Amino acid sequence: MASAPQPQLPLFYKDLLPVNSNDHADWKAGSLADASYLAQTHAIPLTSDEFVDAQRNFPIVFTSGEGALPIALFGLNEGVNVFIGEDNMIAEPIYLPAYARRYPFILAKLQPGSDDMSLCFDPTAGMLGKDKDGLPLFADGKPSEYTEGVLDFCRRFEEAGQRTKLFMDELAKLDILMEGEIAITRNDMPETPFVYRGFRMVDEAKLRELPAATLEELAKNGMLMLIYAHLFSLNLMRNIFERQMAQGKVPMNSDGTPAPALN
Repeated sequence: MASAPQPQLPLFYKDLLPVNSNDHADWKAGSLADASYLAQTHAIPLTSDEFVDAQRNFPIVFTSGEGALPIALFGLNEGVNVFIGEDNMIAEPIYLPAYARRYPFILAKLQPGSDDMSLCFDPTAGMLGKDKDGLPLFADGKPSEYTEGVLDFCRRFEEAGQRTKLFMDELAKLDILMEGEIAITRNDMPETPFVYRGFRMVDEAKLRELPAATLEELAKNGMLMLIYAHLFSLNLMRNIFERQMAQGKVPMNSDGTPAPALN
């Protein structure tokens, strides 16, 4: 079974194989043993469709640089995920972004220059195989109901990705994004705040200065609701920080001062 072309694999994926009836006719899909694939990830891509659900659990910010994308912060430092316990299980009920829920599956282009996308999976996840107890990938040589469901989920995720791109394009046109900075102080260290940078956020001042007609249009097309979901979610930065502190996952210098932190 040949791997799909993979010059640069997406987050979480260590390898990719296309699902096909020749190689996987008798394969079954079990379930992931744990959430270890998430354990060292502090930021997970998010679609604009998910803002309202995700803002209840995570700060939603935007990546810096070209091609900015929304991300949900599971931690404020590289390699820190405050929602994964020592047993590599999700410690409490939370909204899990669709990007993570589709793993180990993904739609990928197998031929350079072609727009056709095929269902692939990461074999290192250990979820699929001949010896697995679970649901069959194929029935009578055709994709099973389970596989069709996975395909539908992945297609809907790609469609949500296109809507997210349009959302980000509109934010760029409005020119209301700015470089973000969050400073969090502890009661016992009021003079040495923990400062987090390296992300973008909506500039509330610029948002307020938009013409009334523009704000009305944003309200009608649903963008204003998404913008406010993002802004409201920023209040959760302190919650994530306090979780990191409780788990001993906030980097400190040898002299007890906060270490530089970048998202």
